[in-house]
Amino acid sequence: MSRNVRRRFTSTASLSIIYALTGLALVPLGLVLWFTVTKGLPAVVHPEFFYNSYRPVGVPGAGVAHAIAGTAIMVGLASLMAIPVGVLGGVYLAEYDRAGWASWVRLASDVLVGTPSIAVGLFAYALVVAPLHHFSGIAGSVALAILMLPIVIRTTEGAVSLIPGGLRESGLALGLPRWRVSLQLILPAASPGVITGALLAVARASGETAPLLFTGFGNLIFRLDPTQPLAALPLFVYHNALTPYKSLQEQAWGAALVLVVMVLGINLVSRWVLRRQIRLAGQL
Repeated sequence: MSRNVRRRFTSTASLSIIYALTGLALVPLGLVLWFTVTKGLPAVVHPEFFYNSYRPVGVPGAGVAHAIAGTAIMVGLASLMAIPVGVLGGVYLAEYDRAGWASWVRLASDVLVGTPSIAVGLFAYALVVAPLHHFSGIAGSVALAILMLPIVIRTTEGAVSLIPGGLRESGLALGLPRWRVSLQLILPAASPGVITGALLAVARASGETAPLLFTGFGNLIFRLDPTQPLAALPLFVYHNALTPYKSLQEQAWGAALVLVVMVLGINLVSRWVLRRQIRLAGQL
């Protein structure tokens, strides 16, 4: 066997193994999606499922409007808490890498990314729920914000680091102070990557259940007041899936399908923004 033939054979065999392992890795994802769609579709085909709230067992017309509203409120408040702080933290890590606190902030972010979400929930319980003596949407938002913060910090740092040094040097050469160069030149140029990180953080927070068990607690009533316990889609799925009633289990599958579609949509948007960032970086 000649050398070229041996190379082609090795290349073909390697690609075959890569494709086979990639397909094997996609099997669990495909099974989860297929199972969720087939089980949840009977519930979501009814329009009232999206604008009605909880109904007792046996009463038709139950929906998840209260859970969708609670999820939107808690994730929205968490985004207001985590994204501004995370973006500034990421810019600090990328632009002031040699500062004394940079390594500590980076280490804290890495540790926080790997922290179990149930531990974050317990921390938010001790921080907000225990002193106030009641569960609330604000407490749930604090727990979700803690989970979102390291994702925003690290993705912002990566996006800012992709900006070529020429833009930074141009700003400094014009006499602008370092902080204005970072916030008015570098950060806008890195905004697609920063938005991608924020969307990924929102996607993660939307699907979290464990921290909300100790903070948001859940609610069967449609409420928009974040100072009261609020429902959420993950909590709705968790509680209904544990009941012995088939109708509630069907609602849980429907809510799970809504949650999967929502998270999948956010991830697709974040990937579209990331591609735009890569094209922009190539043009600079």
